[in-house]
Amino acid sequence: MTDDKNQINMKFKFEKSIIWQKVINLGDDIDVLADNFPKKELFNISSQIRRAADSIALNISEGAIGQSNPEQKRFMGYAIRSLAEVVTCLHKVKRRDYISKQEFNKFYDLSFELMNMMIAFRNKII
Repeated sequence: MTDDKNQINMKFKFEKSIIWQKVINLGDDIDVLADNFPKKELFNISSQIRRAADSIALNISEGAIGQSNPEQKRFMGYAIRSLAEVVTCLHKVKRRDYISKQEFNKFYDLSFELMNMMIAFRNKII
């Protein structure tokens, strides 16, 4: 979901991070995906996967603003755990046949890529 209305002049350092940009897009895509879950899941898995996906970017940005390196590392750890929560939700919705195997694979592969990037980044923080 990258249309012109979402394009802004990014001034914060974390906004320039490829990881942050990818997780922002993941959150938007998960939001659209969850719109197709059954209505009975509105306050359950739909809400949970949305909150977990959004939490990734929120924790990355919170850790990046004026924090010490141990704080940055801690918030990146929170973001990594939120991504693991998204993956678990993906498994749940696939098992319940709310998404296709192709949709699952798309989000699973992206999550795996992001997880590796986030762990590598966290390990670089001194």
